[in-house]
Amino acid sequence: MAKNKIVVVGSSNTDMIIRLDRIPRPGETLLGGELVVAAGGKGANQAVGAARAGGQVTFIARVGQDMFGEKAIQGFVEDGINVDYVMRDRRAASGVALIFVAKDGENSIAVASGANGRLSPADIRKAKTAFSGAQVLVMQLETPLETVQAAAEIAARSGVRVILNPAPARALPNTLLRKVTFLTPNETEAQLLTGIKVRDAETASKAARILLGKGVGHVIVTLGAKGALLATPQETRMIAGFKVKPVDTTAAGDVFNGALAVALCESKPLAEAVRFANAAGALSVTVMGAQPSAPARGKIDALLRRA
Repeated sequence: MAKNKIVVVGSSNTDMIIRLDRIPRPGETLLGGELVVAAGGKGANQAVGAARAGGQVTFIARVGQDMFGEKAIQGFVEDGINVDYVMRDRRAASGVALIFVAKDGENSIAVASGANGRLSPADIRKAKTAFSGAQVLVMQLETPLETVQAAAEIAARSGVRVILNPAPARALPNTLLRKVTFLTPNETEAQLLTGIKVRDAETASKAARILLGKGVGHVIVTLGAKGALLATPQETRMIAGFKVKPVDTTAAGDVFNGALAVALCESKPLAEAVRFANAAGALSVTVMGAQPSAPARGKIDALLRRA
């Protein structure tokens, strides 16, 4: 088995980012800073985050036959990601995200899915050899749900652990949840999935227990700067975050998930794996842009040593 072999199924976007004093209200126009164009998409961010943290990553995705798709693939190759299953779609453009970033680091995002919406179960079945010998599958919900389900089924048959970041937030069937080894919602996503308004560790624990009851193996509720709540059938514990000065929170959750996959491949104890992922996510918010913010392994290890 190849060391740290990770499969990521998901989206690839080009992010167009404008920094503002605050997020515009409905009907409001604000003048902001310069436009920054950066590689993004939750799946691609997870793949890059995992690769830079030390994973051997294969990415399964669709991009358009356009300059955005070409540049995305070039970036994946530069990060050492296997792009054998990144397909070029003739009928749809590459995905694009428009992002507003406020001076406190918070963001607001709108996405034109493009080719991401055409990643199909048939595409996953064609790429099933990528699952052979893999240790972890990482996914999110920026591609069709039936595609996510198809990948989870192949992973289950192959003995591959599944990390599912349920974002963007949506209801999920129990048939999928039962195949998820690690579910990693934030506060908003946990509330949508359980009906529990998540505000702190106590409410996060209540939501996590409901999700465990639906058949999820482990639940990790990410709570921003506070850290993350880890819930297993045996215990629930809070794993503290790291204090940093936020610049842009875009992709923090994606980087967290990519780093978590690497930590699991390295057989770190669960609490240590979550702390490793917390460190990677914290570093990501100190840099503008999605994939540009994914830290190298050396920086993650350095932050862990300092803390």
